[in-house]
Amino acid sequence: MDVMYSMGIGVAFLSSILGTAGILPSDFMFYDTALMLASFLTLGRYLEAGARGKTSEAVRRLMELQPDTATVLRDGREVEVRIHEIDVGDEVIVRPGDRVPADGKVVEGSSYVDESMITGEPLPALKTPGSEVVAGTINTDGILRFRVERTGDETFLSGIIKLVDEAQASKPPIQRIADRAVSYFIPAVLLVAASAFLFWYLVEGAGLLLSITVLISVLVVACPCALGLATPTAVTAGIGRGAELGILIKKGEALEVSDRISCVIFDKTGTLTLGRPRVTDMVGDVLGLAAALERKSRHPIAAAVTERAEEEGVDVPEAEDFRAIPGMGLEGRVDSHHVLAGNRALMEKYGIPLEHWDPEKFESDGKTVVIVAVDGEVKGIIAVSDEIKPGSARAVRELERMGIGTAMITGDNRKTAEAVAREVGIGTVIAEVLPQDKATRVAELRERGEGVAFVGDGINDAPALAEADLGVAVGSGTDIAREAGEVVLMGDDPLDVPAALQLAGKVISRIRQNIFWAFAYNVVLIPLAAGALYPLGIVFRPEYAGLAMALSSVTVVSLSLTLRGYTPPARRLRERQGEG
Repeated sequence: MDVMYSMGIGVAFLSSILGTAGILPSDFMFYDTALMLASFLTLGRYLEAGARGKTSEAVRRLMELQPDTATVLRDGREVEVRIHEIDVGDEVIVRPGDRVPADGKVVEGSSYVDESMITGEPLPALKTPGSEVVAGTINTDGILRFRVERTGDETFLSGIIKLVDEAQASKPPIQRIADRAVSYFIPAVLLVAASAFLFWYLVEGAGLLLSITVLISVLVVACPCALGLATPTAVTAGIGRGAELGILIKKGEALEVSDRISCVIFDKTGTLTLGRPRVTDMVGDVLGLAAALERKSRHPIAAAVTERAEEEGVDVPEAEDFRAIPGMGLEGRVDSHHVLAGNRALMEKYGIPLEHWDPEKFESDGKTVVIVAVDGEVKGIIAVSDEIKPGSARAVRELERMGIGTAMITGDNRKTAEAVAREVGIGTVIAEVLPQDKATRVAELRERGEGVAFVGDGINDAPALAEADLGVAVGSGTDIAREAGEVVLMGDDPLDVPAALQLAGKVISRIRQNIFWAFAYNVVLIPLAAGALYPLGIVFRPEYAGLAMALSSVTVVSLSLTLRGYTPPARRLRERQGEG
């Protein structure tokens, strides 16, 4: 597109030089035209640079999050070192108000950490021994000591910056269409400009002055320079806003694909659910007895029971003669009493009747039941299940409001899967699926003409993420899942799935509006203006075309920058409910 503009400026400037030198009459001096066209072009480039600068603010802020120094334990002493001197395995002290200098795992201390610039979540997250901390986040109240696991370019923060930079540099298909159209458009315009010059000069005999004026005008009026701004400014603005909201769009292509999604498939564990079992129901006062046995086991259910006992401050006695019975449960002596904690099979093994106890009502909801018996008599029941994330049901409702269907896929048994699906409002359940079969199920839906988005977080989800039209990886998941997805959600709230689709839809809408206005000013408004001016005796000049280019550039950039303040309806919904 610059070809036509540079030719218009060049012809105007060259004729002006010839007019100054006396080779052509003084009427051929178009210095004002050359200067104004150059000014308009520079203004357009300035607006583009400003738009790109504004949309990169989120990335710059992310880069500025990393502190310059860190307090490291060396030979038992606290030593302040430069950030690049931190090594994997070092133990770092982070005091209240300090930023975390690297990625790692807490080994001592308890504190709330502000992760809003990484995840978009406004509330600080509690960090205790075993919790992971991310470079750039802010320690708010306590002192933490953590062991460094990733530094420099390997940190989570550096990965975010790299993803955003790559996405802003990529072109969605709609931009390639514009590029291809321009590649045919330019030769056609050059041919028209040359033909117009020859027609007026040779056929009509209008003279060189008018013929050159027509040549310059055609070159400039046909140049929708704002078309070059239409896609990049909207893409960079949208991706920058997504980064601020904790929604990373890795590729520009993902924006246009999002516009035709008709079905979203959720993985269950870790996506719709928290991915770890928690105690949901208790019948009878048996938590302390059960925890006495469970804390000696490494089973996930045991961890859920002992965690609940700690939360409630229950006094847990010491268990003796402990024995794990594979596939059934645990056995031991607690305060001289024989205690069993396990499933129905364990009770049957010891001939203990359930009598009026009814674990069926919990099992029908897909929960795992721990029956606790003391000295041959059932004393209580503890129900454990993978807790559903608070935003799961809201996410499904929002997708349905958008006219997008939902489904859930999982390797769990059908009873558990259907219980989760009922609670979140998903009607289609694909259960007992092997990891390698998830991608096959996605492919089957695509073959039926569905635009499929897959949302997952685990290593076993990577093939399905890659197979789907749009792979959405939950940021709390594995590195492999994040690599396979085109969109990465930094938080773990499923409500960010409709938010990401809404943001992508808004970006594509802005690109279409931009392309319309890029052409409208030059192809429609200028000919109309020329037709109105000519009968009034006012000669149409190239400056008018330059003004149209400036106006179209202003319009395109202004429309793009509205994305900077855009908040998807799904995020507004979460914020309102969070405040409530």
